[in-house]
Amino acid sequence: MAEVVVRNKQVILKDYINGYPKESDMVVTSDATIRLELPENDGGLVLTKNLYLSCDPYMRSRMSRATEASYVDSFTPGSPILGYGVSRVLESSHPNFKKGDLIWGLINWEEYSLIKDTSSLIKIQHTDVPLSYYTGILGMPGMTAYVGFYEICSPKKGDTVFVSAASGAVGQLVGQFAKLFGCYVVGSAGSQEKVDLLKNKFGFDEAFNYKEEQDLNAALKRYFPNGIDIYFENVGGKMLDEVLRNMRLNGRIAVCGMISQYNLDQSEGTRNLFLLVARSIRMEGFLVFYHYHKYPKFLEMIMPLIHEGKITYIEDTLEGLENAPAALIGLFTGTNVGKQVVAITHE
Repeated sequence: MAEVVVRNKQVILKDYINGYPKESDMVVTSDATIRLELPENDGGLVLTKNLYLSCDPYMRSRMSRATEASYVDSFTPGSPILGYGVSRVLESSHPNFKKGDLIWGLINWEEYSLIKDTSSLIKIQHTDVPLSYYTGILGMPGMTAYVGFYEICSPKKGDTVFVSAASGAVGQLVGQFAKLFGCYVVGSAGSQEKVDLLKNKFGFDEAFNYKEEQDLNAALKRYFPNGIDIYFENVGGKMLDEVLRNMRLNGRIAVCGMISQYNLDQSEGTRNLFLLVARSIRMEGFLVFYHYHKYPKFLEMIMPLIHEGKITYIEDTLEGLENAPAALIGLFTGTNVGKQVVAITHE
């Protein structure tokens, strides 16, 4: 077999950033090359053709220097960005993967990847759904919604549930899980289009545009006159402060993310934390990668819901690796509607 060397288009982080990220903080380059065959005695490598990339809010923290609040390593300036994606195996010397396998897991933002650390890779078994779903509903966001709602929130039928950033990849699923469980569900989002989506597409009981509310406390009292049993936290800051005032006795808060704080040099303080004591509220953060051993159980639950049309999933797809920086930045300006995906190529 003749050696095949190709130019490998990549998305590179220029340097660590402060404040809101910009497209110019990243550069798309084809300077790198890659051999489309494995070296001998390589010790278990996987060579992939990358198909879809996942844009996720947590990636913002990896674009800055690590702090005491960091739970994943920072990206390396001058190197490709790393994130979840879907790939096809071109060559493999690893016993768990073979040529032609479809996988999802952590990959570099590039056309081709030579993966040495295969610990995050999961072989795709169900191909009767769009492969892009493995960046979202069948990937990390889906697992996040599953673990956060069913395990952290400990739901009961009839609970009142509030989901912030509810039209995003995780929030849209949490709301639907809660409805299927028999809960009353309200979501917040940042545009009328997203509010309509929550109510008309995802089946939320109510939804509101937080940008149009002068008084968040009053808005929450309007939708939850008797208080909130479960809050799925994606926003933080002022939203968390006002939700705490409206939580019921023995309420549960699953802290998934705090996107309002990611681009601030100094995080906002929270004034109402004593209500955790006064109302016996349990607030718990979680990291989904500690729960991936439950992925087979998750698939048993979610696949029938997808096939029977009992759950809806919306993707916002940009075509081409060159558009990946814009797709990622859009998460923080609210331009995406649904799960943000970058399609590198279609097979």
